[in-house]
Amino acid sequence: MNFQVRKQKLVERLEQEGIIDVKEMAVLLETSEITVRRDLTILAEQGLLVRTHGGAMKVSLSQMPVSFAQKSAINAEQKDEICRKAVSQIQEGDVIFLDCGSTVFRMCPFIRNLKIKVVTNSLPIINELMGSSVSLNFAGGEIDSERQAAHGKMAVDHFGRYRADKAFVGIDGISFKNGLSASSEKEAEITMALTQNARETFFLCDATKLEKDRYFPFAPIEFVQNLITDSTVSESLVQQYRAIGIRVL
Repeated sequence: MNFQVRKQKLVERLEQEGIIDVKEMAVLLETSEITVRRDLTILAEQGLLVRTHGGAMKVSLSQMPVSFAQKSAINAEQKDEICRKAVSQIQEGDVIFLDCGSTVFRMCPFIRNLKIKVVTNSLPIINELMGSSVSLNFAGGEIDSERQAAHGKMAVDHFGRYRADKAFVGIDGISFKNGLSASSEKEAEITMALTQNARETFFLCDATKLEKDRYFPFAPIEFVQNLITDSTVSESLVQQYRAIGIRVL
């Protein structure tokens, strides 16, 4: 069965059920789970679905724009590797801050059964964790329709009212020369609000963003306590980060 036929069957099943499971689809399509995962990743990059842990769901169910769904699907395997490492740092009863990044969003399937409290400015995270074991607190404010998140003074002030055990924050770029950088000032503002009010902060960053600079540099590299990245990063770069006191997972 070629990809186009599998694609049609996957999309049809998704329209009927709303969600699909990798193992179930592998049996139905008479192919391997690896092939189904690869197919789902391609379809996610095309904006036809949203990858979840173990399967996929309709974009409409995730209540996020196609652009966010596509961004979340980029480097999906690396992001999920990062998310598993991030969740290993969480304990039952923790209060955690989550920002609106596409990598942080992918933590949701791994934490939905934990008895923790999440404070976030992300609408997709709120939607994904609704009805789970997680207690939710939304930092409201002006909504960015593309990012599906609240930004601005109201959101910043909201995070300032609480104290978290841990904050998990995505980062667009990090380098020795220019430190942390973001794609916009409002994203940097939220990042600073989370880090200032959390006992410990973890920056989530796949290897493609290391030693890269974005539009708005906002903090020196020494600002980073913990960096969680994927296994494709070079060992020499990891050692350089560790040499300046960064804990790299």
